[in-house]
Amino acid sequence: MKFPKCQSAVLPLLLGTALFISCGSSNKKNVQENIEEETFIKAPEFNADSAYTYVAAQVAFGPRVPNTAAHRSCGEYLAKKLEQFGAKVYNQHADLMAYDGTILKSRNIIGAYKPESKKRVMLCAHWDSRPYADAGEEKFHHTPIDGANDGASGVGVLLEIARQLQKQLPEIGIDIIFFDSEDYGTPDFYQGQHQADTWCLGSQYWGRIPHVTDYKARFGILLDMVGGKNATFYYEDYSKHTANKAMKKIWKAADTLGYGNFFIKADGGPITDDHIYVHQLRQIPCVDIIDFNPNTETGFNEAWHTVNDNMERIDKATLQAVGQTVMTVIYNEK
Repeated sequence: MKFPKCQSAVLPLLLGTALFISCGSSNKKNVQENIEEETFIKAPEFNADSAYTYVAAQVAFGPRVPNTAAHRSCGEYLAKKLEQFGAKVYNQHADLMAYDGTILKSRNIIGAYKPESKKRVMLCAHWDSRPYADAGEEKFHHTPIDGANDGASGVGVLLEIARQLQKQLPEIGIDIIFFDSEDYGTPDFYQGQHQADTWCLGSQYWGRIPHVTDYKARFGILLDMVGGKNATFYYEDYSKHTANKAMKKIWKAADTLGYGNFFIKADGGPITDDHIYVHQLRQIPCVDIIDFNPNTETGFNEAWHTVNDNMERIDKATLQAVGQTVMTVIYNEK
């Protein structure tokens, strides 16, 4: 993922998106909030130790760059874990073209719970890791990264949620989607012509050809870089304009659980990520929960797209905050 400074197609879309204006009195709003609090359902306990183990297991394979043995092995691991946790598993194998013409042997992995239910929420993350540490020192620009936070953390959280779903299902159907080839976007050092839409190739493929015909969901939640120390999750701009209702529901749940220091009720920037294509291609509002740092030049944490994105960066407290918040949201859907 990246800020779309070189993705000209994204900004006009943001500018052309209608701003949602809430109607009704503040009293009605307060009454509704009180009703929601009174009917609040306690979700099962998310286990951060377990999620951390799943993050470490992915990193142990090595960088999960498409067309590598580590990527293939990790893909098998993820599909088997979802199956072990009781999901109906779909595998989407596809040859996707990277920015430089490289054909990427890609695999989207989907685990469905209550596949017969028409009332669904999708949870997603990308499972590949970046082939370039191009945000760090130049000598590492062609070095693949571990992607402990950028990739493995979101998947680790979702695997722990899957483990909990096996034990107790919410009232609605849940789809857990691991998108591939998200992080193979054009590096800044590339000398050729920069094309649009070179990031998030797996979600673009899924958006055009979903795992089931005419797939629909109430909303989606995308987890990206959700394991870093001192992480902060702001309102991502595209999510704010296209999935505002779901976004506010998530941040309200986090605040209720005492995780307001992680989920900041303030605006971040627009980010090119899988949620854009989930919405554009399937018309599903999707919220990007992504670590945003307004004090860095990139807007991301300092390890982003560097060789320092390793297990030392992963904090169980952050995994816990994100995992418990997401579980609270899905177990309170009717």
